[in-house]
Amino acid sequence: MSKSLLEELQETVRKVAEAVGPSVVGLGRGWGRGSGVVIEDGLVLTCAHVLRGGEVAVTFGDGRTADGRVAGADADLDLAVVAVETGDAPAVAWEPARVDALGHGAPVLALADPSGRGLRVTFGLISATGRSFRGPGGRRIGGSIEHTAPLPRGSSGGPLVDPGGHLLGLNAVRREGGLILAVPADEAVHARAAALARGEATGRPRLGVALAPPRHARRMRSAVGLPERDGLLVRGVVGGSPAERAGIQRGDLLVSVGERALMAIDDLLDALEAAGDEFVLGVVRGTEAREMTVRLGS
Repeated sequence: MSKSLLEELQETVRKVAEAVGPSVVGLGRGWGRGSGVVIEDGLVLTCAHVLRGGEVAVTFGDGRTADGRVAGADADLDLAVVAVETGDAPAVAWEPARVDALGHGAPVLALADPSGRGLRVTFGLISATGRSFRGPGGRRIGGSIEHTAPLPRGSSGGPLVDPGGHLLGLNAVRREGGLILAVPADEAVHARAAALARGEATGRPRLGVALAPPRHARRMRSAVGLPERDGLLVRGVVGGSPAERAGIQRGDLLVSVGERALMAIDDLLDALEAAGDEFVLGVVRGTEAREMTVRLGS
């Protein structure tokens, strides 16, 4: 007699729990932290937002607890790598190219060990790809995977896998309606995790300004009798920053990087990523438009 759909699903969940479960760890104790997954001997990958400080208790599937040290964290990508004695816990299967082939309706399984309180495994489907959310550093994280596998509190940082047990992402954010967003375990994340494991700094380019969003910029310019214009209003400049060295001042309106108009803060962040060490910033000071050369290096 052929198996029913429910029996096949139950078998898939059981196999994934047996294969991937030993790679899943709990981080912290009680209700305070989250989950993670072993990616190689001595290394656990998790989300940066579940960590506090440079050390964390790591609980393995066999009940063993060890003290872990944060080897590197990237708040902009919501990634962190914890160095810890992983013992017999195996590394999860990770083939980054699999993420590129994902589409609507693909079956996925979410695993977690919320703060070391025991393994959870749930089944769901991908509802969307290419989604985005704000990381703990305030930057937009693009390319995330939205799925329907429900998870309890303390599951952030745990793995999202396919029915074969291959890593697809790290569960990070719960959205309205119970949908979950996962950081994609693609080539870029694989490379970033390797860099974090080596203790390399994030190296994200930063201009060194505090900004008002466009709607506030228009209102504030109008309040002082200046014509409304789209752009990002500078509310403060960090001392010694690239912005200060370039001559940017409080009250300036940032309107472009090269040929790219700045309509939102994300436009500036994306432009900084692509601009290189030197670029031309379009600025409006009062009613005067000017160009300023910004050098990101020291």
